[in-house]
Amino acid sequence: MVKTGRSIFLILLVAGVSPAVHAEKATVTIQACGPGKPISPDLVGIFFEDLNYAADGGLYAELVQNRSFEYSPTEQPDWHPLKFWDLQRRGGGDGSITVAEMRPIHENNPHYALLTVRRAGEGVGIANGGFDGIPLTAGETYEASFWAYQAFMGQMWGRGDNSKPMPVSLRLEARDGEVLAEAAMEVLGRQWRKVSARLTPTRTVHDARLALLAHEQGGLCIDMVSLFPEKTFRNRPNGLRADLAQALADLNPKFVRFPGGCLVHAGSIRRYYNWKDTIGPVEHRRARPNHAWGYHQTMGLGYFEYFQFCEDIGAKPLPIVGAGVSCQHAGHSPGRGQEGLPLEEMPAYIQDVLDLIEWANGPATSKWGARRAAAGHPEPFGLKYLGVGNEEAVTPIFKERFQMIYEALKGKHPEIVVIGTSGPFAGGEDFDNGWAFAREIDLAMVDEHYYVSPQWFWDNLSRYDKYDRNSAKVYVGEYAAHDRDRRRNTLRSAIAEAAGLTGFERNGDIVQLASYAPLLARRGHTQWHPDMIYFTATEVFVSANYFVHQLFSANSGDIYLETVLSAAPGPRKLAASSVRDSKSGHLIIKIVNGEDAPIPLTVTLAGLAAADIQSTRTVLTGSDADAFNEDGRPPAVKPISDDMTLKPTFDYEAPANSLAVFRIRH
Repeated sequence: MVKTGRSIFLILLVAGVSPAVHAEKATVTIQACGPGKPISPDLVGIFFEDLNYAADGGLYAELVQNRSFEYSPTEQPDWHPLKFWDLQRRGGGDGSITVAEMRPIHENNPHYALLTVRRAGEGVGIANGGFDGIPLTAGETYEASFWAYQAFMGQMWGRGDNSKPMPVSLRLEARDGEVLAEAAMEVLGRQWRKVSARLTPTRTVHDARLALLAHEQGGLCIDMVSLFPEKTFRNRPNGLRADLAQALADLNPKFVRFPGGCLVHAGSIRRYYNWKDTIGPVEHRRARPNHAWGYHQTMGLGYFEYFQFCEDIGAKPLPIVGAGVSCQHAGHSPGRGQEGLPLEEMPAYIQDVLDLIEWANGPATSKWGARRAAAGHPEPFGLKYLGVGNEEAVTPIFKERFQMIYEALKGKHPEIVVIGTSGPFAGGEDFDNGWAFAREIDLAMVDEHYYVSPQWFWDNLSRYDKYDRNSAKVYVGEYAAHDRDRRRNTLRSAIAEAAGLTGFERNGDIVQLASYAPLLARRGHTQWHPDMIYFTATEVFVSANYFVHQLFSANSGDIYLETVLSAAPGPRKLAASSVRDSKSGHLIIKIVNGEDAPIPLTVTLAGLAAADIQSTRTVLTGSDADAFNEDGRPPAVKPISDDMTLKPTFDYEAPANSLAVFRIRH
């Protein structure tokens, strides 16, 4: 980093201190009526990566697992196209199920199931229990569907009447076979067609299954077997799980980064995450192994759904595309696996990136804008930010390809803010090389990542005070405080992140964007700890870290006000920042105490008249630094708010291990 002699507004004294020292008051002085300095209004956002079953089995509301018969041993050794499907032979029925690929719905969706019914009995078919059981709520409506065509009627090699339809039923069933909802339909003809029904279960069951049964002798080709709750987030078709999506919306994020992360380039050089495979009708999308995290991506949650979700919650989209190289850890070669696309293939790849911008921002009359309009969104999405690459080693292979992409974007779309990379750590060779390269090509913004101890945040509160104001801006794209036990999101870790956020806010002219990672984790299917939000099939559990980021995002501003913290003798974990929100005119103060004892403070709002001031105070704290929110129990750490009347100078005792937010109306 280029360091400057810029003065530091905030004096931060960081370390342990005995309770006796805390008896002496510290002071916080805020230039409440000063002009302040403009800072990023987009500072706090979220980063979605499909790990921990965050998409399929998570945010994406599809309840059937392996709906298009595309699971593979390349994802997990015991997986295959019929994984999570069970053959059903009911009431004397007999038949078999195999996988075929001769007449697929679409070339991107090559496999489908061939159900052969030799003796119908009470039904022969297949059943799917979803992701550890399908959760159903009595009285709610579910959209069940599948694609099918008749292979033959009667015996395969006989003279069956192929003009006769195949009668089929869709059922929602309890584990013991109880039918909770059922619909009958027919399949006729040799062309793929979609068959659907609305099912309303009679009782609530958390481990149900969906059964598809044929009721005559013959052969039926089946694909894209699906079950969605009618009530998705904003009632969107092919939509998002309502409670999880609402938890994200409640964070009030200013942007959403997607789809990763390492999965963007974790496969071989030609198996990168291709945004074009994720748009259009779901039956035409190309599913893929999630090479980074060892499971499957249907791509039902694709670029259209990401952009639409951003629009629904008022957040800016921030997609990440590959930089023309694979991850340096790809191909089972840690640190030596980076490969680059052949240079003769780079123009086509660059065109794919340019096409993304046209798809997002182009008019409905353009080639790719028309594809967006056909999906139901004729108006542009308003893409502003685009990340290129993720944590790559900055080698000559990387630099050559990144610069080719960057020059093309700069030439054709100077309005797009291109974000580069500085590796996975807060320092070191990748970090230094990434920043040197950013300065060399005059890049607008650099993505920094760090997963560090809580103490690191306290030790680095002034990190961005020293950054060159004339160099690239910063996106802290992945960060989290990892406490001693990484499986617990302790209050200690959350408060350390709050302290770090005061530093981001104070340097909001440099730190433009910041997002905690990872975001989501399904219980029983988690590859990474800690995470911000945990969930099961029916419940959502938010962490103390969730509340910290919610408070900072909901209480953000666009002007930073000079804030001077003068601590009493002896070092201590204490941080503060102050902003003004120009839209509301509110002054917002954040005070963070990372000590195990209260700290008495005197707060002065310099420049305000000596009159009563109305304020809302919100405090996040817990019983001790090790407190954490446990699944199924009332949160041990949650914010509590009250209204209060203040004077321009007031006393406040910051509770131990706390974040306090004062929102002042004046």
